[in-house]
Amino acid sequence: MGFIDKFSDKLICIAEKVDDNKYLSAIKKSFTIFLPFVVIGSFASLFANIICSTDVGLAKFIPALASLSGGFKAINYGTIGMISVYVCFFIGMQLAKRNKTPEIVTGALCVVSFISVVPNVVSVAFEDVVKTGAGLANTVTGAQGLFIAMILSIVVSEIFSMFNKIEKIKIKMPKEVPSGIATGFNVLIPAFIAVMVVSVLGSVFQMITGNYLNEWIYTVVQAPLQVVFQTPGGIIILIIIMQLFWFLGIHGGLVLFPIRQPLVIAALATNMTLVEQGLPATEAITDTFWIAFTVFGGGGIAFALLLDLLILGKRKEEKQIAKVSLIPGLFGISEPLVFGLPIVLNPTYFIPFIFGSALSTGVALLAVNIGFLTPSIVSVPVGLPPIITAFLGFGIQGVIVQLIALALCMLLYYPFVMLSNKQYEKSLEAEVK
Repeated sequence: MGFIDKFSDKLICIAEKVDDNKYLSAIKKSFTIFLPFVVIGSFASLFANIICSTDVGLAKFIPALASLSGGFKAINYGTIGMISVYVCFFIGMQLAKRNKTPEIVTGALCVVSFISVVPNVVSVAFEDVVKTGAGLANTVTGAQGLFIAMILSIVVSEIFSMFNKIEKIKIKMPKEVPSGIATGFNVLIPAFIAVMVVSVLGSVFQMITGNYLNEWIYTVVQAPLQVVFQTPGGIIILIIIMQLFWFLGIHGGLVLFPIRQPLVIAALATNMTLVEQGLPATEAITDTFWIAFTVFGGGGIAFALLLDLLILGKRKEEKQIAKVSLIPGLFGISEPLVFGLPIVLNPTYFIPFIFGSALSTGVALLAVNIGFLTPSIVSVPVGLPPIITAFLGFGIQGVIVQLIALALCMLLYYPFVMLSNKQYEKSLEAEVK
């Protein structure tokens, strides 16, 4: 118990630090704000295929529908294709709230700084002629630019906040001047210093290394993280850590959200880009995969335990809690069961709760590896019932895999439900004696 107590204290300490960290909190809130637009962009990409494709879509039978493809692709580009720009702006705004600097100015300043350090010239080949012009490539504004956007937003926000506290460098305007104009002049010099520092350092880095800052960050940081995250070992370790937090009564999904979400969104964007180019999607673990197979029915696949309790449970209080938790569980809300049963700090259900999501994820990854499941290009909204999430994200194959995973998780929980029943029977016998 001494070891368990110490381990619990350390995890709780980590969770508190993550929750209190203003940078991780800003990243988490920014991706939460942008999530609806990810869904919009992914469905636009889906419609471009099922409606406008002349090979597999309705346009095969109604050729005129192919002309709608440009509209759907424009929506996808305006959302997923510009994700780094939006996230950069949102993180700047979130940090401005904490630093007490002008929110819109800080967000815009982060975007300006981002654009100042990335390649702003694009090349287009047409009939063996290559022409260049000003512009930002999709590799800059899309998912490949996420990490540099997040890093720059933090750096620029802090530089701006630091200089914005120096009253002597601010341009003061008379009270008669409208507040919007006064604010613009008030932050002019701090903003100028922040963007100049970042832009000059970016240029110096490019001259020394021959690479733009975003290219280096992607190669050294983002790409390796994405590779590790897509491996069975990497994702399962992350899941087990998440469940350990849950077991201690801490929302593990929220603790790891700032780490997980940029990676699953980047994976989804990669799949969309590949499919648009006529290539097969390659990234298995997207946000849709996570919702459909890792946390369907709640973390630890608590919905499987809920069903076991309803079918096999003998403890009246556990069956009653399972009944109350049924409707929320259908929509992925497992808190009534986790805290009401409770699963938190309950050694009886420790093993299946920690490894349930890992088992389900492993089953789904196996289905992808053998070719039964195709990596998703659609982002499914959080909170939909299990069967629907699997169908929207992966079709009927996804439903089959999800049902298999649910059955296996029910088997995983089964002996521990039986153990709980025996404990209950022994307690009744002790009362009789």
